[in-house]
Amino acid sequence: MHAVVLAGGYATRLWPITRHRPKMLLPVGETTVIDSILSELEADDRIEHVYLSTNERFAASFEDHLAEQGYEKASLSIEDTTAESEKFGVVGALAQLVEREEVDDDLLVVAGDNLIGFDMSDFLDFYEERGTSTIAAYDVGSREKATSYGLVTLDGDRVVDFQEKPDDPDSTLVSICCYAFPADSVRFREYLSGDNNPDEPGWFIEWLQREEAVDAFCFEEPWFDIGTPEAYLEAVAWALDGENRVADSAVLEDCTLGDNVHVMAGADLRKVSLTDSVVFPDAHLEDADIADSIVDEHADIRGKDLQCSLVGSYSRIC
Repeated sequence: MHAVVLAGGYATRLWPITRHRPKMLLPVGETTVIDSILSELEADDRIEHVYLSTNERFAASFEDHLAEQGYEKASLSIEDTTAESEKFGVVGALAQLVEREEVDDDLLVVAGDNLIGFDMSDFLDFYEERGTSTIAAYDVGSREKATSYGLVTLDGDRVVDFQEKPDDPDSTLVSICCYAFPADSVRFREYLSGDNNPDEPGWFIEWLQREEAVDAFCFEEPWFDIGTPEAYLEAVAWALDGENRVADSAVLEDCTLGDNVHVMAGADLRKVSLTDSVVFPDAHLEDADIADSIVDEHADIRGKDLQCSLVGSYSRIC
């Protein structure tokens, strides 16, 4: 079985934090968003190779990261894009990857910006038992949230209806971007030849469910779709599990730390109140009250109170 980890997005909703770095490499507790996935795939003997699908703009960042982490299964598969406006859509990119890499085996597809609480091995066990295309499904608990995902209707484990981003969902069980396909079900090019939507993979699942059997692996463990600052900070809070994380080389003088705080190496904080926030390396904060915010590296904040803010690298707020 081969795996594709999708990492081709530009994360514009997290700019300026992700303007020059992939959101998949954002730190979450002791690891990064994407490493929580890659490490599991590296350890599972059923996975022969992992293709990290990204764009030309972030290729160097991922190449350096894979080399630094020492993954043996993972390699880059690069889309020919450098901006959001040039993207092929997720299904279009998957079709190109399958052809480019000559993949002719069962395929696992998972979003590199999703932090998933269940073990990937459990998902693959379920897939092998069923022998059909398999999706992961989660109850988001809100019909408003469900409008942003693929709505799943089940008969037992079998998907009997699938609606991508419905305007008026009648339930809250949705599909997340974690799919396993038998080799014969890797039908991206066939789907695209019918002039179908190339953007979100849920449109492909909606089409596939009408063509063949699809089962759902339902889970209750935490799941975070890290596309917004709020979602990222929620994931950080979950990963920290009530304990703040402060790098040994960070300097904190006369500071008050609330909950869910991550301060990275070289940061210098003096007379700062900080809660539910992430401070990147070498940032300087002085006489400030910071909440629900992300402060990028080398930012300089003095005498200001910030809430729900994104402060870019090398920014100066005084």
